[in-house]
Amino acid sequence: MEEVDKLILRAQKNEITEYYIYSKLANKIKEENNKKILKKIANDELKHYNIWKKYSKKEIKPNFFRVYWYIFLSSILGLSFGLKLMEKGEKLAKEVYKKIDGKFPLASFIKDEHGHEKKLLDLIKEERVEYAGSIVLGLNDALVELTGALSGLTFALQNGKIIAITGFITGVAASMSMAASGYLSSREDDNKTPKKSAIYTGVAYIATVLLLILPYLLLDNIYLSLGIMLSVAILIIAGYTFYISTAKELKFGRRFLEMAIISITVAIISFLIGLIIRNVFMVKI
Repeated sequence: MEEVDKLILRAQKNEITEYYIYSKLANKIKEENNKKILKKIANDELKHYNIWKKYSKKEIKPNFFRVYWYIFLSSILGLSFGLKLMEKGEKLAKEVYKKIDGKFPLASFIKDEHGHEKKLLDLIKEERVEYAGSIVLGLNDALVELTGALSGLTFALQNGKIIAITGFITGVAASMSMAASGYLSSREDDNKTPKKSAIYTGVAYIATVLLLILPYLLLDNIYLSLGIMLSVAILIIAGYTFYISTAKELKFGRRFLEMAIISITVAIISFLIGLIIRNVFMVKI
């Protein structure tokens, strides 16, 4: 029974912590639909806290570190990411319900309401997630094209600064092309603004270009720069895939492997082409 009491206190603390997270976020945002959803979930969490309090007979303080951590994540990376990451990592509820199921009449009620809360979270509309396709378009093309181009240029030119400048010029031109493609494709989608689609696509492309050429500007060893550039590409793929798979509740592994394999394969082929061109045309820079 002592173990069950501890689980109840943990569940109670979790409910009051999430009440603070949802209510503080509801007070921060301006979008009325999202605000309404967050307030509804916050009220449910407070109700659950009071139910557990009837069993524990104790007042519990929230985990304020967790409160401000998820508020920070949601503010920087978006509501969908922050809150779904919180729900994704929440194993406590399942542990509690498994051990006390049938012993407390209202435990099943709380379990059902948590399921309802997850459905409510799916109703949250957020611009950065709605335009995720445009961001993916910019990132994906920049990663594939620039890792390939920079790999080929590394062996063809063998000068870090020239490689970086050439890559930057190529990247800027390509970003404009991709922004235009994003603009035209979004005109067929009633849920998206063409200008915003173009901006998200172009900015994602340029940001990726800058990160990829940076090693060539900072380091003298072009092969070390190549290795770091490819590592940065993999990190960008991993970071964005984790973000979008969390925000949209998709599987991480397959999406990450697909993008990583494509980018690395193109880089290897381009590196070999650069090697051939340098030897055939006897390019020396």
